[in-house]
Order: sequence, then structure tokens, then C-alpha cells
Amino acid sequence: MWYISTRGMTPRVDFEGALFSGYAPDGGLFMPEELPQLCRETLRQWSVLSYPSLVKELCALFIGPELIPRDDLNDLIDRGFSRFRHREVVHLSRLKNGLNVLELWHGVTYAFKDLSLSCTAQFLQYFLEKRKKHVTVVVGVCCGREHWSPLCPGTSGDTGSAAIESVQGAKNVDIIVLLPKGHCTKIQELQMTTVLKENVHVFGVEGNSDELDEPIKAVFADVAFVKKHNLMSLNSINWSRVLVQMAHHFFAYFQCVPSLDAHPLPPVEVVVPTGAAGNLAAGCIAQKMGLPIRLVVAVNRNDIIHRTVQRGDFSLSKAVKPTLASAMDIQVPYNMERIFWLLSGSDSQVTRALMEQFERTQSVSLPKDLHSKLSEVVTSESVSNETITQTMGRCWEENQYLLCPHSAVAVSYHYQQTDGQQPSPPRCCLAPASAAKFPEAVLAAGLTPETPLEILALEHKETRCTPMRRGDDWTLMLRDTIEDLSRQWRDHCLNAWE
Repeated sequence: MWYISTRGMTPRVDFEGALFSGYAPDGGLFMPEELPQLCRETLRQWSVLSYPSLVKELCALFIGPELIPRDDLNDLIDRGFSRFRHREVVHLSRLKNGLNVLELWHGVTYAFKDLSLSCTAQFLQYFLEKRKKHVTVVVGVCCGREHWSPLCPGTSGDTGSAAIESVQGAKNVDIIVLLPKGHCTKIQELQMTTVLKENVHVFGVEGNSDELDEPIKAVFADVAFVKKHNLMSLNSINWSRVLVQMAHHFFAYFQCVPSLDAHPLPPVEVVVPTGAAGNLAAGCIAQKMGLPIRLVVAVNRNDIIHRTVQRGDFSLSKAVKPTLASAMDIQVPYNMERIFWLLSGSDSQVTRALMEQFERTQSVSLPKDLHSKLSEVVTSESVSNETITQTMGRCWEENQYLLCPHSAVAVSYHYQQTDGQQPSPPRCCLAPASAAKFPEAVLAAGLTPETPLEILALEHKETRCTPMRRGDDWTLMLRDTIEDLSRQWRDHCLNAWE
């Protein structure tokens, strides 16, 4: 299995190359050169599999056995999921009036990102140990919003903590996290600062997300420095994360489809709440492989994806609008590039022209044929804060079930459809996070937060966080830390050799 850039200007790479690259050198995103087509018999065989087994089958299709033999692959995925609280790893809650909620948040940090990052970290460590190499992962936490920049691996507060948990204690990986002090939720900040392993280095920046981007951009702009010190990011453009997220859609389909005996196979509607469009890209790929799902993308008031689906208007708003579903307060859903490439028939020229225009002007109107293909495969909605709290309240009233605000964005679509008595196929709403992570939103909905003991315990743990104060040279501090880590790795290798 080979991977090519959506912009077509980069030599193809294998899975290992795509995993370690993040962005392709031409600024595009890696996609499989060919997508396997799944027949009815394969879908029938897969329909009885557990979630971890589905991840194994999908990864085996996209990672050649010459890179990771199948037994090793199975072991890595089992290891990745070993710390999940639910024995099924993900769990479907069947609630009243046909509401199905797929809980993707049973990992260590109570967010869906644990699923893909736990596997991605295992794949990283496998290759690093094999090659006797070391990487330093650099993450800039942009709490409450993600934005586009090929030079800045900024990511949300949930990704910061999930990335830390996925690699903590790994001997071939160091992780540096810059977080804007006082701009994340208290829980998100504690999840990042209470991990005291030697390979975890958290800096608390006295500034906002935009200000902490600057030293990271400066470091990643120095190509020779990046190469010398094996720097990488783990944000949602990494192909490995999209690959694992495809399993959400297969599992949702098999859990909700009434029967696999009908011809053609009956559809299931999957409602995807998203910001950066990684879960949506995963669904579009699953669809292209033959999974009969209908995709609905649900966003908050940061509605670039909604406008793109409805009108072909892929343009930046003037500013990010803060919402209760803060992890989806995102300016640029960079995984849309993968979807444009997929729906244009893998046309890298069209994709490159679109994305280069977008980077220049922050505004693109999709070509008519591309827009019509997009609106054929995806329906969309945009949801206000008021609708989020109403949905949370209604779900509690009808089911005694607490939704996080991001899950409520998806469930609001279900209520809209059932209230309008629209005939529809079975529907599954993806739930990306536990309500326990967002007590402020639960209170805003007039409900009582339920806080698990593990989250309560964070308040009593020792924290470690190096301050980056105003007046300090943040770029120099970051470069010095990276150079120190490289030196320590070289010393370790020399001692091991002796």
C-alpha cells in the first residue's frame, strides 16, 4: 500500500513514511494511492467483529505485512487499547425514540482522540525501536480552537492530553507541549500537567494560542533543524489517525443496521460532530470503500464545513466564535483537503489549485461538479449554543443521559429529524467526549455535572509545568529543550553501545 500527496508534487511513500511526515513536503496530505473495495461477504464477516478487531482488519488493509507483520500489528493495537475503561473500548447506548449514541470516549482522557492516538503511538514506537531512532513530538495546544498552518502543529486541549497519554513513558519518544496558561479548561490543563514521566515536557505559556504558535512556527520553519532533531507533530492531519477513525463508521454501521440480508445493503445515517473534519474524512473513505453509510456533518457556529456543503463556500470567517462545543471552535478544517481530493476523483491538480488559492486568499468557491458531489455524499447542519443546551436538557429529561456539548451538536440533528417526522434510515450519532470534561456546559444546560473519581483525583496530584514568561525568548527556550533531548538520546545510545 502506497501513499500519495493530495497535491501530487511529492514522491509516494509507504505507511511508515506517511506516519512520520504529517504534512507531505508539497503542503498536501497523504492519502492511499488506491482504496480497497469491500464486497458484501467481507462486510458480513466484519459485522460480528468487536471494535478492536475492526481496527485490526482496517489497519491490515492499509499497512503492508512487510512493514508490520499481522501478529505484531494485532499486539500493537491490543496494547494501544489496554488502558480503556470499557471492555468493548467503544460502546453504543441505545436511547429512546431511535437515538443511538456511539461513545468514543472511554480512553484515559475521556475523549475520542485516545482511540486513534493510542494506536498511532504504538506504530511510532514500533518503527522507532526497529530503526533505533528517536523523535521529539511538538504540540502547541490551542484550547478552544484549531486553525490551519502547515508550519504549526497546533491542536486542541483534548489532543494535547491524549498525545501525552499515548506516548508517556516511551523510551524512543519525547513530547513537548506548549499550553496557554489559563486558556484551557481546568480539567484539560490538569490532564496535561499531572503526567510526570521523564519523556513529557509541558510548558505553560503566558500568552494566548496565537502567541504560543509563534515559537513553534519558527522552529518548524527551520527545515534543517527539524530534520536534524527528528521533530514531528501528532495533530489530526496524520494519516494514521484518520485510518483508525474509519473504524468508528464501520462499527456504527454494523451496530445499527437492521439486517445484512437485504439487497442492496440498507443504509445507516452516521452523524459526525466535527471541527477539523478528521472523522468526516474517515467516513468519506469508508463510504468509498463500499460501506453503505449516509454522512451528516454537524458543526457549531464555526460553520465553514456547513457553508462548504450547502453553498460550496470554503472561506474563513472573520474570527472564531467561542461556543460551548469549544473543541470544534476551529477556523480551518484542514482534513477537507482529503475530501476534495477523494471526490474530485483523486485529481491532485484540482486539489492543489483549490488549496493554494485558499492559502492565498482564505476564500474559495468550489467548482460546481465538486460541490454537487460533496452535497450528494454529505448533509450538514450548524447548531447554536442555545440548541446545544436545549439538546443536552432534552436528552437528560428523556433518558437520564448526559451528553457533552459536542455530542449534543450531533444529537440535535436527530431530534430535528424525528420532530419533523422525516422518514429516515437508522441513525447513529458519534459522541466524541464525555460530559465529565465539560462541567461548565452541563451547568449552562441547567444540569448537574457528574465527575468521575479519576478526574476528581487530578486536583490532588503533583503537577509539573515549566513557565514561559512574557519577556523570555520562547523560541530559544524551545530550541534549547529540543537540542537537550537530542543530546540525551545520543548519550543514551553511546552508553548502550559501550
